[in-house]
Amino acid sequence: MLTIHSLSVRYGQKTVLDNVSLQVKGGEVLAVIGPNGAGKSTLIRAVSGVVQPDAGSLLIDGVDLLRISHSERARRLAVVPQASLLPEAYTVFQTVLLGRTAYMNWLGQAARRDHEQALYALEKTQILDLADRLVGQLSGGERQLVLLARAIAQGSPFLLLDEPTTFLDLQHQSSLLNLVRSLSRENNLGVLMVLHDLNLASLYADRVAILASGRITALGSPNQVLTEDRLTSLYQVPVHVIPHPDYGTPLVLPDGRDERIAQQKRA
Repeated sequence: MLTIHSLSVRYGQKTVLDNVSLQVKGGEVLAVIGPNGAGKSTLIRAVSGVVQPDAGSLLIDGVDLLRISHSERARRLAVVPQASLLPEAYTVFQTVLLGRTAYMNWLGQAARRDHEQALYALEKTQILDLADRLVGQLSGGERQLVLLARAIAQGSPFLLLDEPTTFLDLQHQSSLLNLVRSLSRENNLGVLMVLHDLNLASLYADRVAILASGRITALGSPNQVLTEDRLTSLYQVPVHVIPHPDYGTPLVLPDGRDERIAQQKRA
């Protein structure tokens, strides 16, 4: 269990996260949604250790993440950041193998198990054919898949993703999130991910949390959280929510009509 308890983060005088509490179980996908500037990426950075919290605690199965080394944290928690400066002169395989750093000896030598895990991650993300390509030659979408493969190679029981579908077309968005969900089910992997696309959150998450102005304002199943009134208030734009024709999950449709045109038609 990943437990985030009363987490607060300030940048100078500004409070970005205010008393945030969440729990993520093994085998569960929890999506965090909210408007720009709500603190979603800061939440991922704080849990992953990039940002030091000003208050609160972070535990995985009772282990305090704030009191262990970076390598010990990496064995428990893998991260797919929103953007990353990948080593452009490395091959894809070498980059994915970096996910095994926490398991290598003090000389940084990779064992057979490390190579097997890197190959497994490349196969799972369907980029094995890119293994010998230089990272600098990849598209933005391919780089995002490399980041996911690197995280999978870590073999950690919990996975954090910050807007993982950035740069991906519709096909690759679906493939990536289907993979994340299947890994969660098959490997009892706990997943905490930030998404902007409400319909992707609805389709792929077991639970959805709304983060607004640094606070969790709603938490529950997609059907409980993704309601017309709540989303209209959150994003300050009228939306319609209807059942997905195949899955029954909430399908969020913004009302994009120009109100002046609508009034003319009503007249």
